[in-house]
Amino acid sequence: MNVVVTGSQGFIGRNLMVRLGEYPELTAKGIDRTTTPGARAAALESAQVVVHLAGINRPPSPDAYAEGNAGATEALCDELRTLGRPVPIIFSSSAQAVLENPYGISKRNAERAIEAFGHETGSRFAILRLWNVFGKWARPQYNTVVATFCHNIARNLPVNVHDPAAPLRLVYIDDVIDTILQLIFSGVPATGEVSVGPVHDTTVGQLLETVRSFTSIRKTRDIPRVGAGIERKLYSTYLSYLPFEDFVYPLKAHHDSRGMFVEMLRTADSGQFSVFTAHPGVTRGGHYHHTKNEKFFVVQGRASFGFRDLRDGTYRELLVDASAPQVVDTVPGWSHDITNVGDDLLIVLLWANEVFDSARPDTTPAPVRS
Repeated sequence: MNVVVTGSQGFIGRNLMVRLGEYPELTAKGIDRTTTPGARAAALESAQVVVHLAGINRPPSPDAYAEGNAGATEALCDELRTLGRPVPIIFSSSAQAVLENPYGISKRNAERAIEAFGHETGSRFAILRLWNVFGKWARPQYNTVVATFCHNIARNLPVNVHDPAAPLRLVYIDDVIDTILQLIFSGVPATGEVSVGPVHDTTVGQLLETVRSFTSIRKTRDIPRVGAGIERKLYSTYLSYLPFEDFVYPLKAHHDSRGMFVEMLRTADSGQFSVFTAHPGVTRGGHYHHTKNEKFFVVQGRASFGFRDLRDGTYRELLVDASAPQVVDTVPGWSHDITNVGDDLLIVLLWANEVFDSARPDTTPAPVRS
C-alpha cells in the first residue's frame, strides 16, 4: 500500500513516517514545503491513502490561517480530483474546529473541503479532531506547552506560568499514530469524525509539577510511577528532550574488602534495584528478614546461596552459575548469604520489594553456614 503523508517533516509527520517505515507492506512517501511540484504530483499519483497533516498553527498574522489550512487542503483535494479515482484521506484537524477564532475557522473550513471531496468522488475520509498532542520531537516554544516545559526543565532554564489552574486536554503522539495506523490498515472504513484517545485532563500547574519531579530521579534514585497513564507518557517525552551529554549520570558506589555495592533505582511502591560484586571466596549477607524479600540474579560468575531455617536450624544450599540464568528468592524466616565460589568476580543484580528504611531495616544478622 502506498501512503502519502503531507507535512511529513512536522511533529506528527516525523513520528508517523518512522512508524510507517516499520511495516514492509507499506510504502510511505512524504510531502513537505521542500517537495518539488513534480515530486508532489508523482507521489499523489500513486497514493492509495493520503494522511493530511500539513497546516499552520503559528503564522505571522491571523489572516494566514485561511490560506495555510483551508486553502492548502482545498488545493490538495483539487490535485486528488485530477486522478479520477477515490483516494481515502485521513485529516488531522483540531478540537478548536468548533471555535470561532481564525485557527478554528480555518480548520473547520479544511474539514468541509475534505467532506465535499469525499461526497463528490466517493472517497472515504476520517477527520481527527485532536486535542493538544504531545510527545517526542515536538518543537519547544511552538508546538505544545509540554515540549516547552520538558525542553526548559531538562536544561535548567526558567519556565513561565501565568495561570497554574488553566485546564489542559492532552493526547499522546503514539495514541494518535496508533489511530492513524488502524485507519490505514482497515482501509479508512469510517467517514466523518474519528475520536482519538485517551484524552488526559490536567492543568498547567499539575503538568509543570509532574515534569519537574522527573529531575530529582538522578539525585535521589527515587522514580515516581512512570509505568502507566499520563506519567508514563510524560516521562518518555521528558527524556526525549535531554541533551545527549545528559543521557548518562553517575551513581554512588560503596567499596570495601568484599567488593562493591551500588543502589541503582528506588520505586514508589515496588521496591528498589541494586547491584553488588564479590571477590572469589568472599561471602556477603548473613542475615534474615521477617517481611522483606529479595530476588537475586547472577550476572557474572558462580555463587553458592546458603539458607538456614530459623525454626529448626535446617541448612540448605543452592549453586547458581551465570551461564544458566536463574532467579533466587530470599524467603522470610530463613537467614541467607551468598558466596563467590568461582574464579572470577561475582556480579549480582538485586531487587528488594521495599525501599531500605534505616529506622526499620527488617534485617537482622544471623549465621548461615556452620
